[in-house]
Parts: sequence; C-alpha cells; structure tokens
Amino acid sequence: MRKQLQLQVLMALAGASALSASGQSVDIRVTVENLAPTNSVAFAPLRVGFHSGVYDAFDNGAVASDAIVSIAEGGSGSEWFPAFASADPGATLGSVLPDPAGPLLPGGTGTAVFTVDASVNPYFSFGAMVVPSNDYFIGNDSPTAYQLLDGSGNLLISEITQFGRDVWDAGSEVDGAFGAAFLQGSSNDDHVDENGVVGFDFADLDVFNGLTTAAGYTFDRQFGADDAIYRISFEVVPAPASASVLAMGGLVLTRRRRLV
Repeated sequence: MRKQLQLQVLMALAGASALSASGQSVDIRVTVENLAPTNSVAFAPLRVGFHSGVYDAFDNGAVASDAIVSIAEGGSGSEWFPAFASADPGATLGSVLPDPAGPLLPGGTGTAVFTVDASVNPYFSFGAMVVPSNDYFIGNDSPTAYQLLDGSGNLLISEITQFGRDVWDAGSEVDGAFGAAFLQGSSNDDHVDENGVVGFDFADLDVFNGLTTAAGYTFDRQFGADDAIYRISFEVVPAPASASVLAMGGLVLTRRRRLV
C-alpha cells in the first residue's frame, strides 16, 4: 500500500512538471493601486490583454484610433476589446475592477485573476482612462513593451509602475470642464473635437484644479513627472493540482511514520 501511494505521488509530480514544461495555462493575479495624492486623479477600470505581441492600439504622435479613444474618452474600452480580439483572436482580454466598484480613487485597489497560456500570450497590454479629464489615459504604446511570461509560465515582470510623465493625452477632445468625465455638473457625452494627436501630457490636468469631482472632493493634481501614480502587480496563483500533489505527499509521509 505504501509503495502504491508513493507511486501515485511520483506520477502526479511528473504530470505537474510536464504541464509546466510544456507552457500550459497559468493563473495570473493582477492587482492595481492608485498611488496618486489624496484629491488627485482617479482611474477608470483597467482594461488588459495577455497576447502574442501583434496588436498595437496607438502610437505616439499619431491620430488616436477609435479603439484607444474608447478608453481615453469614456474608459469603457468598447472599441478597444473588439479591435484587440480581431487582431489577435487567441488573446486573453478582460478588466480589473476597483473594490469598491466605481473609479479607482487615490489609495484604492482592485484585483482580478486571468488564465493565460504562456506559450501563446506572453505579452501584456493595458489601458485606463485618467479622470477627471476629457481624453487622458495610461497605456503601453508598443505591444511588446512588457513580456510578462516565459514559455513555462514564469513571471518575468512583477510590477509595472506609471509615473506622471506616463500620462497620455489622446488629442481627440479639447481639454476643459465641458465634456470632462468625473466632474460634477459635466456630462461625458458632451464633446468638442481637438483633431490632435496622441502625446504625453499631465500638466494640463491643472485645468481641472479647484473643480468638484463626482466623488465629492475638490481636485488638485499635485503630482509631478517623476511621481508614481499607478501600479500594476502580478502574481502566479498556484494551481489546484499542485495543492493536491502536496496533500498526497503529506499522506505518504504520515503513513511512513506510522509504519516505522
């Protein structure tokens, strides 16, 4: 009986090792944190994609695509997700929602778990609207900027930090209280075309200083180019099969102690 149990454990361990070596799916926990000062910027839910590295949502200095505008102007990603899926049908797409639900306020966090095939989708892309604003966002310009996983599912990056200098202006809507999201007395459905291009800009968020946000606080940007305002952290969630293997191993050891 003891030998039979030992054999079962060895077979289970060998199976788990084979799954890891072949680059099978792994569960990745993604955690987001708003690091901005109190009464400063909030963020829409983070839209994410684990992918093969082929989808490029926007380029610095170019006119914003409808895909990135759907993140920058409304935070929903209503065009970003379909465009991503069309370009890379095997990508794993989803959102990291704040807890509690709503905009990710200063000091707030959120988390979600995604199942990712590391051999197919080693890269990570993201986008989230910065509010209050008309069309500001965070996100990665290059689709291969962040290789998150190696072929065996090991993390190559533990976190991504966004600083003030990393805030983008989509250049699609004129900055101002009219049409800005997350402001009391303003409707995000209103819009004035800017006809510009995507570029870095955080300083012009000052146009909202002194205005009251939808959360009830008076906005004050405060952060500078080198101040951290947002963090995305990654963690591999142990597979349930691994826990079963460990439990079987413990059973064998227990029985061996009783038989000695």
